Amino acid sequence: MILYVLYVVFAINLLLLGVVAGNALLWPRVSREARRETGSVSVLIPARDEEANIRPAIEAALAQGPAVGEILVYDDHSADRTADHVNGLALKSEKVRLVPGQPLPEGWCGKPFGCHNLAAEAKGEWLLFLDADARLAPGAVDRILAETRRRELTFLSCWPGLEVTGFWEKVFMPMLNFVVFTLFPAPLAQKMDLPALGLAHGACIFMRREEYRSVGGHARVRDELFEDTALARIWREAGFRGLCLDGSDLVRVRMYDSAAAIWNGFQKIYYPAFRTEAGFWLFLLFHFLVFLVPIAAALAGAFSGNWLWPAWGAVGVAILARIPQALRFGYPVWSAFFHPLGEAALIAVGLASWYNCRFGRGVPWKGRNYRGPGL
Repeated sequence: MILYVLYVVFAINLLLLGVVAGNALLWPRVSREARRETGSVSVLIPARDEEANIRPAIEAALAQGPAVGEILVYDDHSADRTADHVNGLALKSEKVRLVPGQPLPEGWCGKPFGCHNLAAEAKGEWLLFLDADARLAPGAVDRILAETRRRELTFLSCWPGLEVTGFWEKVFMPMLNFVVFTLFPAPLAQKMDLPALGLAHGACIFMRREEYRSVGGHARVRDELFEDTALARIWREAGFRGLCLDGSDLVRVRMYDSAAAIWNGFQKIYYPAFRTEAGFWLFLLFHFLVFLVPIAAALAGAFSGNWLWPAWGAVGVAILARIPQALRFGYPVWSAFFHPLGEAALIAVGLASWYNCRFGRGVPWKGRNYRGPGL
């Protein structure tokens, strides 16, 4: 029976390897071709306690040239010097403006409300929503505009490159992309307009304002922690053309800078991101059975002198699946060999998130508590 289960797990890992390889080889990048544009883009940055990030984010947006007509920053009741940095840059450039924070209404998450307020103030034909830790490369906005026109899009999310500096960042942060791109067939989403294939990364979302208002904007996703992908699916449901492409060379983010920050940051979005309790437990069960059980079985078998080759095969295929992603996204290849550790951490942080949401006060993040489905 155990051997049969291990063969099934091995087959699942082979299937996932195929999905990962397909994404790594076939998922399009944003083209490098571009032409100079003028004043049609509003850059919109929601910010809460982002004094360490906001200045370089704005400076990178200002360096985009004439395509950017304005840069609006929503100060979501920051307790640090975020507003001071924005106002200081506003004195140097008339493009920069601070949008004061408003009381968070019942039923809204902070980021969607910030984006909603920014969109209401924007004047550009196109809206470029950026996270405060996102850094645009030179010419990024011109390339994004050219890509939307070439593909006849009204929605384009650029999946960012992750800046990973410390050891723990290099071990754990690639798990974020691994989780997404072992399950999501990105090349298929280019061919089919199914709403279920909508995908976006909130660090960089580009939308035409007319269609944004038509679908109801961020008010439609007011209570979503993954408002980015929810909005991408609503866009497709409305019959508009939207895509998520690899933009790792035109926008980069450093989400967390330490093991503690990774632990706390992932807790915030983990359990609360699932719509149902069943969905959360199925996700954990899948990762436990497919990625952790084989390594436990392989090691136990080795100690007892029983080499369970399907278990070793499943472990090897899982590590092999990490290598195309490392090459595609610029992670160190050696991080793939820490995959079992990454999976163990993925499950541990999920359980911590569940416990704090179900039996504690929720997961604290920047002065707000995040809970879960139905809580």
